[in-house]
Amino acid sequence: MVKKFANRAEAGRQLAEKLIAYRNHASAIVFGLPRGGVPVASEVAARLGLPLDVFVVRKLGVPGYEELAMGAIASGDVLVRNEEVMSALPNSEAILEALRAREKVELQRREIRYRQGRLAPDLKDRVIILVDDGLATGATMRAATAALRMQGVARIVVAVPVGAPETCQVIQSEADETICAIMPASFYGVGQFYEDFSQTTDEEVQGLLWNAECRVRKSDQ
Repeated sequence: MVKKFANRAEAGRQLAEKLIAYRNHASAIVFGLPRGGVPVASEVAARLGLPLDVFVVRKLGVPGYEELAMGAIASGDVLVRNEEVMSALPNSEAILEALRAREKVELQRREIRYRQGRLAPDLKDRVIILVDDGLATGATMRAATAALRMQGVARIVVAVPVGAPETCQVIQSEADETICAIMPASFYGVGQFYEDFSQTTDEEVQGLLWNAECRVRKSDQ
């Protein structure tokens, strides 16, 4: 039986141990996928001595079965489609476009709220460590990697505490390096591997980003 993480912070501390090669890396930056990926990413960034930022991605869940992703959108107006799910639904194109329009509004709201006027960093030639609290369908992570490729990054490292084995294999073909710390054979959802999987709030995300910025400023003095 796979041991559960106490919470996202503990998962981040354990994940950081698998990323030691990037400690104090001059061009690396840790991105958390909000909201649940940010507490994990915060611990990774702190332990590796790296800056922390947020990359906003929104899953396009099938109405009534929201955990099943038709696709996802990311900053930069990137759309990733799940053709397998799309092909099984009637009127899938119309549903996808309606979801895309709705989720684009939420994506923009989060960008504004989390950044609080801060400009997004220039990512050209940077090493990106992209962190979430787990990988289920992988739709949001695929959207994030696609969007980052468009910004000319040097390397994308996808790192998660737990992931479905088949999804981790898919992501391996799209990222330059993939670290799934745990890949349980019996996987039903990310939450089953956490004692505390309570929803992360916008306020928590803002606080973690602010704390990380203060840490970087202090280290630069």
